[in-house]
Amino acid sequence: MKCKTLISASLLFFSIQIFGQVYTDKIVGKKNEDLKDSLKVEKYPYALPIWGEKVAQKGYKLPYSAGVSVNYFWQTSDIIINNLNVGFNNGPQYNLDEIVRFDKSYVEAGALTIRPDIWLLPFLNIYGIFGKANTSTNINAGIYVPDADNNWSEVAHFTTKANFNATTFGIGMTPTIGIGGGWFALDMNMAWTDISSLDKPAFSYIFGPRFGKTFKFNKPDTNIAVWVGGFRVHISGDTNGNLPLSNFIDLTGAQAKVDSGLQKVSENQTKVDNWWDGLTPAEQKNPVNIAKHNTADRALDRAGTILATLDGALSTAESSSVQYSLQKRPKDMWNFIVGSQYQFSRHIMFRAECGFLGSRTQVLGSLQYRFGL
Repeated sequence: MKCKTLISASLLFFSIQIFGQVYTDKIVGKKNEDLKDSLKVEKYPYALPIWGEKVAQKGYKLPYSAGVSVNYFWQTSDIIINNLNVGFNNGPQYNLDEIVRFDKSYVEAGALTIRPDIWLLPFLNIYGIFGKANTSTNINAGIYVPDADNNWSEVAHFTTKANFNATTFGIGMTPTIGIGGGWFALDMNMAWTDISSLDKPAFSYIFGPRFGKTFKFNKPDTNIAVWVGGFRVHISGDTNGNLPLSNFIDLTGAQAKVDSGLQKVSENQTKVDNWWDGLTPAEQKNPVNIAKHNTADRALDRAGTILATLDGALSTAESSSVQYSLQKRPKDMWNFIVGSQYQFSRHIMFRAECGFLGSRTQVLGSLQYRFGL
């Protein structure tokens, strides 16, 4: 099967981390007294940030107030899907949580983004995100039903990989402060990812605290910064969609898989019925046996219903459609971040960052140009 409904949902776990490592730095130390004194008397030449001249005259060195960066971001992340409901041809939707199990499903994505930014205040940077993403989603799942001994077995399985294109836009802000080359930043952004198969753009929220240190070189305004931090992603949990049946499953061989699944469900239902009928009246009143029987009947009925409904939809496959809803979340909310930036001049910076630990891995490369505004 090629389940693009689930694929579309998992694309939401592509979340863009766009952090620009520049900051307003408090000049300290005897060897920097000349620089500090020059800032106190120098007239600040730009309109932004607000209160820029007052802050500069108090001994803070400000970055250029505007910038634009080009970023490439790659990420792979495991996903959890639940509260899955599926229906066909605008008929009733059936909850499949009890009978569908996902195994190692993940999304891999790469994006090229542009990030314009300004320093609105000396310690507050705001920015926009505009990007295009290419995503590849891997789904492994099966339909499971129990037998008379409450042993669950797989009656149908699907593994799929599909590629999608997405457009992302968002806004963010980074409160930050630096003292003597050491700095702390709290990066936050909201992004919307537009995917054609979803009813509306998918929403994500990113939070990334970082602690870093900047080391100066002998050449003026040239330095290298290193940092560590965290990356937390929150994804809007609910997804609804409507797709042609041909986008939901691979029609080649689908009928054979449905027929096989219906046969296995029928065989297991017979085993459950024979087990229940073979119990004495006292054993049938045992709460343990009642729970086992009700669970088996419920799961077998749901599997049989969804397979029979799909069987009917396959007879008019070219005109049939699939409606679905589900909830999703990343397997891990947090992962660890390490990064570095080389500042060639106050205008040009090169940056690299890597995230790892947990079930998410990500890499970012960036080229930034800054100017006064």
